[in-house]
Amino acid sequence: MADYEHIAVKEDGDTVRITMNRPSRRNSLSHEHLTELLAAFEQAGTTAATGIVLAGEGPVFSAGHDFGDVASRDLAGVRELLRLCTTLMRTIQSVPQVVVARVHGLATAAGCQLVASCDLAVAGESAGFALPGGKGGWFCHTPAVPVARSIGRKRLMELVLTGDAVDAATALEWGLVNKVVPDDQLDQAVDHLLVRATRGSRASKALGKQTIYAQLDRPEADAYAVALEVMASASQMPGAREGMAAFLEKRPPEWPD
Repeated sequence: MADYEHIAVKEDGDTVRITMNRPSRRNSLSHEHLTELLAAFEQAGTTAATGIVLAGEGPVFSAGHDFGDVASRDLAGVRELLRLCTTLMRTIQSVPQVVVARVHGLATAAGCQLVASCDLAVAGESAGFALPGGKGGWFCHTPAVPVARSIGRKRLMELVLTGDAVDAATALEWGLVNKVVPDDQLDQAVDHLLVRATRGSRASKALGKQTIYAQLDRPEADAYAVALEVMASASQMPGAREGMAAFLEKRPPEWPD
């Protein structure tokens, strides 16, 4: 793995752990920080790892965009920054691995966007989530995109219009995270969920993840058209063949990938 200034990357068996490491800046997402995160996810996506964990060092997960960076940019510069951020979010959803957000402390604005963009999220009881632009001067337009797809319209509108933070229990009820645990059990809970989410054929799961995102926000008829063709094609993959053979022969599967 490459050396980074703003993040730490560790290969841990079948898992790549990417940790935002700007605690003095509350893991705010400057251009340089976003660039390193994007490079790390792109690199991790090429490895044989089955899972990726995204975490934050210090008192919070991420405070979102770095206003010092944003304020120094003209319109073209801010547009480029937001495009970079959007590319990162979409890369998280396109890599073949299962991506789990490990959330402690606050995840606000683009930090909340990161959580919503991950496939799964586990939060410590200390976690809080906010799209605070609604009570400031810069509305959270792009962070709202994946958050809306996790929690629905009315809850999104409460977040973006009030700008208030919701606690971990509310985030769980709303569907923004999968599980809430005491902070001292966070690592154990992340690893347990990752084990459950990465079993089976790696190739099958990667195609499945990418197809889910491809059909998720389409009209039902279009979603079925996408899912049907991919599922039919996937039935011919080695993993599918082995899974069905193992079931029919009443034996444990031996995944070819």
